[in-house]
Amino acid sequence: VQLQAFGGGSVQSGGFLRLSCAASGGTSTSYTMGWFRQAPGKEREFVAAIAWTGITTRYADSVKDRFTISRANAKNTVYLQMNSLKPEDTAVYSCAEDRMLVRAGLPSDLNSTDFGSWGRGTQVTVSS
Repeated sequence: VQLQAFGGGSVQSGGFLRLSCAASGGTSTSYTMGWFRQAPGKEREFVAAIAWTGITTRYADSVKDRFTISRANAKNTVYLQMNSLKPEDTAVYSCAEDRMLVRAGLPSDLNSTDFGSWGRGTQVTVSS
């Protein structure tokens, strides 16, 4: 499966963006999907994940209550609604597909090594 993230851009602090991740060449409907980000000079970090059922979600503490992950399996697409953006949210955001088919739940230690397919990221820049 090929993943492509889009929807990034430049916004002012307090603004919002909605990222989309479209899957092609296969289906991601039976896989947990995740969003990660990497800022210049920093390691990639987990942002949010959503179970294949769409019922369970998990967020990094830094984005909790500001970001919302969702999925539309009929469209093979995962979304990340980002509200109340802060300058520290500036990064390249990438989506990824879990290595495990129909994973039960979302472990608290879910991290990038659990994801096998990665899409090209989209730049998000938040100015103060």
